[in-house]
Amino acid sequence: MNAFHELAQLADICGVLPSFYDLQGNERPTTPETQKALLAANGIDVSSDEAIRNSLNAIRFEIQDRWFPKEIIVESGVEAPQVFGLGATWQLRLDGETTVTAEGEPRDFITVPALTSGIYELTATASGRTEIVTVIVAPKRLPSIDELTGTDRIWGLNFALYGIQSSRNTGMGDFEDLAGMSEAMGKQGASFVGINPLHSMGFSDETAISPYSPSHRGFLNTAYIALDKIPDVGLETVAGEFASIRENETLQYGDHKLAHNRRLKVLYERFNTRGQKKFVSEFAQFKDTAGPQLWQFAEFEAVSETYGADWQAWPDQPDPAPDHLIDFHMWLQWVADFQLKAAQARSKASGMSLGHYLDLAVGPRRDGAESWCEQDVIASGVSIGAPPDHLSPEGQNWDLAAFSPRKLAAQRYAPLRRILGQTMKHAGIIRIDHVLGLNRSFWIPDDGSPGGYIYQPFEALLAVIKIEAERHNCAVIGEDLGLVPDGFRDTLRAHGFYGYSVMQYERDDQGKFQDPSRTPTQVLSCFATHDTPTVAGFQTGRDIDWWQELCWIDAETADGIRAARGGEVATMDHGGDFGAYVHGLLACSNANLVAVQLDDVLGAVEAQNLPGTIDQHPNWRRKYAVMLEDLSDNPELCAIASIMRDARRSTMNKGIRDED
Repeated sequence: MNAFHELAQLADICGVLPSFYDLQGNERPTTPETQKALLAANGIDVSSDEAIRNSLNAIRFEIQDRWFPKEIIVESGVEAPQVFGLGATWQLRLDGETTVTAEGEPRDFITVPALTSGIYELTATASGRTEIVTVIVAPKRLPSIDELTGTDRIWGLNFALYGIQSSRNTGMGDFEDLAGMSEAMGKQGASFVGINPLHSMGFSDETAISPYSPSHRGFLNTAYIALDKIPDVGLETVAGEFASIRENETLQYGDHKLAHNRRLKVLYERFNTRGQKKFVSEFAQFKDTAGPQLWQFAEFEAVSETYGADWQAWPDQPDPAPDHLIDFHMWLQWVADFQLKAAQARSKASGMSLGHYLDLAVGPRRDGAESWCEQDVIASGVSIGAPPDHLSPEGQNWDLAAFSPRKLAAQRYAPLRRILGQTMKHAGIIRIDHVLGLNRSFWIPDDGSPGGYIYQPFEALLAVIKIEAERHNCAVIGEDLGLVPDGFRDTLRAHGFYGYSVMQYERDDQGKFQDPSRTPTQVLSCFATHDTPTVAGFQTGRDIDWWQELCWIDAETADGIRAARGGEVATMDHGGDFGAYVHGLLACSNANLVAVQLDDVLGAVEAQNLPGTIDQHPNWRRKYAVMLEDLSDNPELCAIASIMRDARRSTMNKGIRDED
């Protein structure tokens, strides 16, 4: 057997796809260079022909030598006979625990008893040999909207938290504003408020802007801490220090972070000297519950204050951070968690059945805290991206870190479990961005090789998500736009995921929006995403203007696209009010969930983000034109809320069923 075939076999065993189909339906083979890069990213030695041969033989031996499987998935609450046993004695323990949950005498076959959801370690001994099997015990399906709310037709409002203006914030929306928005929307009959990811962006990083390129997904963005609502020591006013930031039409991230961080340090010292015993005790309990992962994250944040936010540029052995600085960063996480928890409680008290609808980003920045804290499971030398598709014909390199499937499984998915738990902790529903990544990930090697797909442990990842969702009573949306394998969406629906249906992508041959009576049920339906034109932007062709302005298309092409768009809008029976027409269609949709964008309520023309740009477009910087205190009585909001309440109630009463 030659080296080429040995490399191909090694790639196949390790889940590297031999090819994929592009946007035009052409097959793209995975090159040997890409195979090597993806294998090396998983910690497999492919440095020479001999190394490839040795790695192949070692992995084959590892597979063939086992008597029992490495991992099994069973349904919680159901006894599960297995096809292995070999007369082994065995014990089951919950992962990380020492207490024996169940055990068995020697039999030909092991039967896993009915267990509560979780990840267990099964230790089996036969003929003097001991092997450990990971047992993933998960519910059959994710929690449903009906189970969580008592109805299967709900609606809510999506908005960018950072863009909220209020009379008391520091020039950037914060957790107190989130609570205020929740209360306002609860009065309007909404069941949820959806916002951008709240992941940590890095305390010392003054340049990071996109909430979808976080430093660590397992911790919160402390820039959202409301300075006047910190337990026991909050400032009474921040108007003077933040006046210029508040007055600017766009969000000034760097200036805000510097001023905000200075104030946080002052308040931490105040907490240490005069904090009430009750809150000091709560902080101590928070640290104990969070465990060593909180300390490690806080250590990164503290060291980054000296050496910068990019750990890849640190010296090999940076000086350790002082304990009090590490404690400060743990305190920040406690405060952020305290305020987010309070905001969710207020959303529920306002009448919202789900409250927060939070986003889970695809991955962290490669230079950030998560990549540093989880180096044992991060794939090296590659970035997550996407091949060319109808969302981005040039393809995308997101410069985000990826979990190595082999390394993640070896840790029983603990890093992912922690991230999911953090995101679901104070939410009624979450959205997993680019959910295709649960099945396969498109990795782009640093060495310039073409990108390629690698399979993920799909069934195990689904089971882990179901475990965490059950634990937190949280529904889950999978953002499934773009090219996905045949049957992928059906599989997700069977596990209880809600899909993502964007109206402006779902039009007929004449460009008309889909008949709401023919839309699927198990989805969240919306007109736009943060990456697509708003209602006003779509109607006026603002996205086309940007394409021309950035020289992505020439004037002749732009004129042709504008004419086509104008013709499509003209064929719709919108009666002169395109926005009301769009929201009427959304309201009458079969979808279990419908989301209205605050941008569309306020008639915004610009999108929150224009993919493919950084500074050419005001990405992630726009502030809303209406103050939070004025939103409750905003006539446009009241009108759209009325459309949603009336139509959703009418649709629910008709009992329309999914025709998919």
